Amino acid sequence: MIVVTGATGNVGRPLVQSLAAAGEQVTAVSRGITAADVPEGVRPIRADLAGPGSLRPVFEGADALFFHDTGAGAHLLDPQAVLDAAKAGGVRRIVLLSSIGVASRADSDSHGGTGLALDHAVRQSGMDWTILRAGGFASNAYAWAEAVRTERTVAAPFAGIGLPVVDPADIAEVAAVALREAGHAGQVHELTGPVLTTPRQQADALAEALGEPVRFVELTREGARAHMLAFMPEPVVETTLAILGEPNEAELRISPAVEQILGRPPHTFADWARRHIAAFR
Repeated sequence: MIVVTGATGNVGRPLVQSLAAAGEQVTAVSRGITAADVPEGVRPIRADLAGPGSLRPVFEGADALFFHDTGAGAHLLDPQAVLDAAKAGGVRRIVLLSSIGVASRADSDSHGGTGLALDHAVRQSGMDWTILRAGGFASNAYAWAEAVRTERTVAAPFAGIGLPVVDPADIAEVAAVALREAGHAGQVHELTGPVLTTPRQQADALAEALGEPVRFVELTREGARAHMLAFMPEPVVETTLAILGEPNEAELRISPAVEQILGRPPHTFADWARRHIAAFR
């Protein structure tokens, strides 16, 4: 059995679907999950990774775990407690979804410090581990959905700075391979999209998928910071703005890993936009 944490998220949801379609027994874990959120035959369990005492029943009979570091909430986790509960339940293989920022911003408490602690705990767990270091998600564009629906507008900073954003569906496919197939133990896979894509280009891709113009408004750094502080801790905001505005070489690098593992090129942001354009109509 494979346990998928973050099972209702942008990576967890397609991962659960992929594993279920392949005939795997799957337990899907999220704080608010219901039976309607998962395919038939998948066991949904409500649990909070930040409360590991409730996780022991989740892992009973499991042999593999997809462990999402929960992004901005990663600082709330006790990774060792989660891993201890997983091992007690029988888990022997773990795939950790981390971020490129863990390595590229290793001196940042918000990305490097917290993320590296998770990495270290997984590496020292005694389980067969694989770490997926993902670039920025294409699905971060959902933050623009309401403005696109109501005003046909995208507002973002750093209009002309491109990053190799990755489709969460590609991450899910790679995770499914690492969970089910041999050859990935002890490996760190960097996952990115195939090209650098700027915020302005993302707005253009949404416009093309909609078949209607979408106006782009460039925010100042301070304007973006004020907006992000409404839903992100300040250290995470500062590091995120640094990545978006002054990406370093590691954050600009286009990785071949998706194509090497899946045997096809990674999806572009435009591919993602076409598949999810209903959210922006």
